Amino acid sequence: MRTAYQYRLRPNSYQIATIEMWLELLRRQYNYRLGERFSWWEENRCPVNACPLVMPIPQLRDNPDYYSQKKDLVNTKDKFPSYKLIHSQVYRDCIKWVKLAFDRWFKADKSGQKLGKPRFKGKGRYLNN
Repeated sequence: MRTAYQYRLRPNSYQIATIEMWLELLRRQYNYRLGERFSWWEENRCPVNACPLVMPIPQLRDNPDYYSQKKDLVNTKDKFPSYKLIHSQVYRDCIKWVKLAFDRWFKADKSGQKLGKPRFKGKGRYLNN
């Protein structure tokens, strides 16, 4: 028989402020990485029946995938020192959520329906996926 225990956290006011700051920074990171993927998609998509034949095609930018965005987290921590307070595993989870949301947009689920375009998270809405 498996048993599961639930422990209720009772953080003090300092811990609550720290957690809220972390969630806000992660929400900003999520929105930035999602925006990065949307801008790449808008710049590089071209319908098959409407590709420009006269104009030269611009040099394509690298696709911001999971690994390139994860590698860029080091630069983020260098530019913004407040991001150094959050553990790297949490950042990787943030990038993973962006990847999953973006991948779900193109692939259909088991019933054959496509899910909608991922949305940017508003203030206080990071954990409500």
